Amino acid sequence: METKIFKLNEIDQAAQAIKNGQLVAFPTETVYGLGADATNEDAVKNVYLAKGRPSDNPLIVHVASIEMVERYAAEIPDNARQLMKQFWPGSLTIILKIKPGSLSKTVTGGLETVAFRFPDCQPTLDLILKAGVPIVGPSANTSGKPSPTTAQHVYHDLNGKIAGILDNGPTRVGVESTVLDLSTSQPAILRPGAVTKAQIESVIGSIDLDRHHVGKNETPKAPGMKYRHYAPGVPVAIVDPQTDWQMVDKWIADQPFKVGVMAEKQILDQIAWSDNAVLYSLGDDVSDASAHLFGGLRFFDDQADVKAILVQGLKAAGLGAAYMNRLNKSAGGHHFDASVK
Repeated sequence: METKIFKLNEIDQAAQAIKNGQLVAFPTETVYGLGADATNEDAVKNVYLAKGRPSDNPLIVHVASIEMVERYAAEIPDNARQLMKQFWPGSLTIILKIKPGSLSKTVTGGLETVAFRFPDCQPTLDLILKAGVPIVGPSANTSGKPSPTTAQHVYHDLNGKIAGILDNGPTRVGVESTVLDLSTSQPAILRPGAVTKAQIESVIGSIDLDRHHVGKNETPKAPGMKYRHYAPGVPVAIVDPQTDWQMVDKWIADQPFKVGVMAEKQILDQIAWSDNAVLYSLGDDVSDASAHLFGGLRFFDDQADVKAILVQGLKAAGLGAAYMNRLNKSAGGHHFDASVK
């Protein structure tokens, strides 16, 4: 099966494929998602199969209205409605308790909660409305690999495994949405994203807990909490902010292989890099870096002569918290050490 690239004037065709139980990748402002009818259990099971995704890793349900959430949520508490008013459509996913039996355990990972998101991307909202159903949407990549920020990234991973990809060009944000758990009495950020903790607290007050990980025997409430994510096929290491990049270049020059370097433009421009260094710009600031992180990791994944990747670390505050969350997972927590030969 050849995967079709749907143009924006072909949303009706993409919606029909969703209605027919097929898988269609779709754009959002964050990353591309792998879409299926959230009410069709067989279609949802095929999402896990196409990605190679563990079955206890729950899926985010994408909606095009708050009324869609009301069909499935047991209740929408006041704090959730306040956040929806402020940040929807946008990069905030909200976990709520659901009406018993309203969505398959395949969607929820066996839990009694569901993560809902109203993406800030009109073509996808049109897709949902034309399909007439909410759409599950994990990142449209092979599980564990860097998330896709272009239709071409999706095609690289999933060609022949899904019916189509709705192409809206590169995504704007580049890291997945903030996931906020409002299914308990204590709100918790389960995954940081472009909507920051400070922004959320400005609407609903203090959030006492940031919980980004679960144990190996626990079922995660949100993606990205349990399994390794965002990893290319070669080792990744974080270059801490205080590191001397001249020293980094000297280390690269001593290696018997090419080394990918991902850093902001001002850092790349100030070094006369060795021939072993292959450069990829993360732009000018944390917003640019977040938008380009996954694209850079994918770029180097396709460079056969690159055997290691060094990526600039940033301050883990605001959007930087989301950037560093993804980078830490990609690197498996490894940091650059010039003494390692």
